[in-house]
Amino acid sequence: MSDPTSEMIINALPLPVLTIGPDERILQVNMAAEHFFDYSRRMMQRQRLRDIIPFSSPIIALVDEVRRRRASVSEYRVELASPRTGVERSVDVFATHLDDDLVVLMLQERTIADKMNRQLTHRGAARSMVALGAMLAHEIKNPLAGIRGAAQLLEQSAAEDDRLLTRLICDESDRIVRIVERMELFGDERPVERGPVNVHGVLDQVKRSAQSGFARHIRFVETYDPSLPPVLGNRDQLVQVILNLVKNAAEAIGADAVDGEIVLSTAFRTGLRLQVPGSRERVSLPIEVAVRDNGPGVTAELLPDLFDPFVTTKAQGSGLGLALVAKIVGDHGGIVECDPAPRRTAFRVLLPMSHARDGRESSAETE
Repeated sequence: MSDPTSEMIINALPLPVLTIGPDERILQVNMAAEHFFDYSRRMMQRQRLRDIIPFSSPIIALVDEVRRRRASVSEYRVELASPRTGVERSVDVFATHLDDDLVVLMLQERTIADKMNRQLTHRGAARSMVALGAMLAHEIKNPLAGIRGAAQLLEQSAAEDDRLLTRLICDESDRIVRIVERMELFGDERPVERGPVNVHGVLDQVKRSAQSGFARHIRFVETYDPSLPPVLGNRDQLVQVILNLVKNAAEAIGADAVDGEIVLSTAFRTGLRLQVPGSRERVSLPIEVAVRDNGPGVTAELLPDLFDPFVTTKAQGSGLGLALVAKIVGDHGGIVECDPAPRRTAFRVLLPMSHARDGRESSAETE
């Protein structure tokens, strides 16, 4: 159906490409598609599109829409499960219409590299708060102290109804000061002592704190890798990171939930390396710490900006919690990513492993 030169070009593409006929019959595939679906070309050309992807997949509807509109259509973040292997992947789908009612599909898997690129953006957004936090601390806290003091003086001679207004001024001034103080954390560039940390000890401390306070109504599930080596980090800062993620999870579940569940898990992942900014060094990030909840999930609109400062869906939220998480994890040389799904949200933190001076794995102190 195509000349040898065209076929050679299609096979050279690193992305899976399929040509679909009017009856959903698979007419052509490139080598990348064979590897992606784990089918040979001959076997795929004997089947229809719905034989290699679930019949409920939005890709089926996308092909129909392309034929109806006779135009190119793209769909992003499509969850694709292979009936043959059972492996679930998130892909971007690009479809275009050709003559004779043919549709060409091109798939692009959203890989960890994509997540790492977004993480570097989150890290840059968090670091941009350094100068802003220092400036606000100086330019806002002093005038606020004067405003609060004046309100307290007025309260002494004000009528009962007016005292409600002066009290409101004091309360709102205090709230702004708390926000500014949190922003000051972004400007703290002092070197932090780091060493081998047992992440399970960090998780246990956070769990105890949460169960005695804001998450007492939520069931915790622990799925730990007992052989996990220690993390190279600062214990107090890692507690702050996990505590912020667990608190977010509890708030997403809600105070009135009767079946709320937070899953804390750890795992050892091989093969992921991140280049250190400003150098050629590549750091391995094999230690994964995840916090999952069964809340309503994160909307697709919010996801790209989730770790940016002042981004929040909470009525009383400052939008600094996840930005601070991104900064601390970035300072540790790691990455943090949100993996959303309907009725489920997972935050994964990937961190470097601690090594002794001779290159061997070091041991963390028991908690």
